[in-house]
Amino acid sequence: MLRSAGRILGVATLGLGLAACGGPDQPSLMNIASNTSSPDEFAVVPGKPIELPRDLASLPEPTPGGSNRSDQTPRADAIAALGGRPSRVEGPINAGSVVTYASRYGVDPNIRQTLAAEDLEFRRENDGRILERLMNVNVYFKAYEEQSLDQHLELQRFRRAGIRTVSAPPDPLIIDQLQ
Repeated sequence: MLRSAGRILGVATLGLGLAACGGPDQPSLMNIASNTSSPDEFAVVPGKPIELPRDLASLPEPTPGGSNRSDQTPRADAIAALGGRPSRVEGPINAGSVVTYASRYGVDPNIRQTLAAEDLEFRRENDGRILERLMNVNVYFKAYEEQSLDQHLELQRFRRAGIRTVSAPPDPLIIDQLQ
């Protein structure tokens, strides 16, 4: 009786161990899923404040399906914030010249599929160790460490080459030394 209970416990442990080895077909390097059921703060976009005109008779006729004065206008707001005049810009921004310049050496029609396959292979190779996967540890930064750029070394390289970097902040280590 004791032997059969031990065997059942051993088989159950083995089954759980094998189940833990399984995982999603597509590895996840960055575990950013939220465990809460809170609302998505980026899904809520507040409207502009409602303004009451001095004369209610001067209100325009309603346009069903159209826009109103309290609707968001991010493009015009950005132009105004940068010191421009939104009234001078008409129609959508023409991105034709940007696309033409970016595709001057040719365009691969299967680029999305190619990048998806390469990314999947990279994530499979850098999926983390068994305990990292079991404990849901974020291995994103470790996986991409070789591809990361040291901003302070690049800034020094630019400055040595004589490239002006007036808007770049100083190195925090230098600031600490000066204080």
